[in-house]
Amino acid sequence: MVMGWFIAFVILLLIELFTVGLVSIWFAIGAVAAIITTVFTDSILIQTIVFVVVSLISLLLTKPLIKKFKRFDVTPTNSDRVIGKTGEVTKKISTNKYGEVKIYGNIWTATSDEVIEVGKKVKVLSIDGVKLIVKKEDK
Repeated sequence: MVMGWFIAFVILLLIELFTVGLVSIWFAIGAVAAIITTVFTDSILIQTIVFVVVSLISLLLTKPLIKKFKRFDVTPTNSDRVIGKTGEVTKKISTNKYGEVKIYGNIWTATSDEVIEVGKKVKVLSIDGVKLIVKKEDK
């Protein structure tokens, strides 16, 4: 069974190498523990239990440490600058149809939970994908 655990270790390590985030390293550590266990017992049940327990313990112990060191910075894009800004409706916005809004000379697809006619001023609440979520601007 040593070869089976070794193959699992190699596969899990390869998955880890080809993914961006930490995905399977904890299970690779569990596979190493299972390989070591084969020296002491031939029981596949005990080896599997050691694999699962060591994988879970390594996951639980290292996850908080990794969160401290891993950066979760959000890189703002130029599209973020339109949030909170005022634009003008160039194509009617209905509750079930997208319209268009012009902001800073650019035309954006927009949606709202209210009907807004062409020429009205709107405030950008947020961005959903490439669509603006807008509301009528209060005067």
